[in-house]
Amino acid sequence: MQTLSAKDAKYGFGRLIDLARAEPVAVAKHGRTVVVVLAVEEYERLKAIEAGAAPKAPGGGQSEE
Repeated sequence: MQTLSAKDAKYGFGRLIDLARAEPVAVAKHGRTVVVVLAVEEYERLKAIEAGAAPKAPGGGQSEE
């Protein structure tokens, strides 16, 4: 994963978009990674995985008494 400074990401936004379409790009501010930019297809893939792995409510809402 490539890392860009926040300044480079700001002034080279088009480049950031091009890089992020190929692989996630970390953006660092003051030497610390603060965000990761990724292609929308990768974001949607991760959201689908998260939705499939979400735990279901136990017992369908019925209490055991």
